[in-house]
Amino acid sequence: MQLAIVVPCYNEQDVLPETSRRLLAVLERLMVEGLASRSSQLYFVDDGSRDQTWSLIEELARADTRVHGIKLSRNCGHQNALIAGLFSAKGDAIVSIDADLQDDVTLIGEMVKRYHEGSEIVYGVREDRSADSPFKRIPAELYYRLLRLMGVEVVFNHADFRLMSRRAIEALREYREVNLFLRGIIPMLGFRTATVVYKRGERFAGRSKYPLRKMISLAAHGITSFSAAPLRLITALGVLVCLASFALVAWALWLRLFTDQAVPGWTSTVLPIYFLGGVQLLCIGVIGEYLAKLYLEVKGRPRFVVERITGGEGQQEAGSTPPASGESVRPDGETRDTLSPEPERQRKGLVA
Repeated sequence: MQLAIVVPCYNEQDVLPETSRRLLAVLERLMVEGLASRSSQLYFVDDGSRDQTWSLIEELARADTRVHGIKLSRNCGHQNALIAGLFSAKGDAIVSIDADLQDDVTLIGEMVKRYHEGSEIVYGVREDRSADSPFKRIPAELYYRLLRLMGVEVVFNHADFRLMSRRAIEALREYREVNLFLRGIIPMLGFRTATVVYKRGERFAGRSKYPLRKMISLAAHGITSFSAAPLRLITALGVLVCLASFALVAWALWLRLFTDQAVPGWTSTVLPIYFLGGVQLLCIGVIGEYLAKLYLEVKGRPRFVVERITGGEGQQEAGSTPPASGESVRPDGETRDTLSPEPERQRKGLVA
């Protein structure tokens, strides 16, 4: 079978040569073992890097015809870069892996074996998080448990290191949302799955491209894109506050009618106002987050734009006739073939 490996990259000039060397060695070994064909390829997706990442990808593509590069027009985010690679790569099965070499590249062979045994999706799952600091490990594990509690189907301690069959990739195309959280979408596909366990290592070189701000943003996507539980919690909170308010009113009336202790004071006046105001602001904020997602979805903007590709016969500008095949998918479901050769009439705009 033809295998493709997709690697999203953002400012990875320090690690890219070693990443390419290791992944090409894995491809070569799989070819020798008869688990992958000689037409298997390696795809690097440059997510608007500001360093020499794209120049290195071009050099790697010139040095080895198995290497292909896809350059996005701007930084679209890790999930969109990953989608661009998955939808552009050719192959019966596609492996996605980060460029930092923290995931065990030798595990790709085990994934391919699970594929040959009939699995459509193979997840790379971390054995433990002992390599992470407590500041990162504890919130991450609590987050996975919170997602499950809210009804989101996720694979515990799995990031974006996985193998997907061509059938699974085609099914993924039907999910058109702009706010991507692939760790939640892919388990929803429903195909036969398998897992392989590994120990996550240290980054080979460079710095992490997922600071705290991006991790929080991804976590918020995971909750608000797959669960209406926060909205239902608002309803429950509203009911509780309403009952508490009625109880407070009843208590105040009882004091006024049956005792002589009803002395107006600052505490009994201001604290309820502060409490209700805080609850209202919190609820408006959660509702606003969902409305913001609706706003982004209904605009129907493309998730990514391919500026240039390289590999095979050489570098191509977006819109010319590139050597590789794939689609740039818009959220409204329409597709534009940006990576495969088009008929002459279609390129001239004569065919819709």
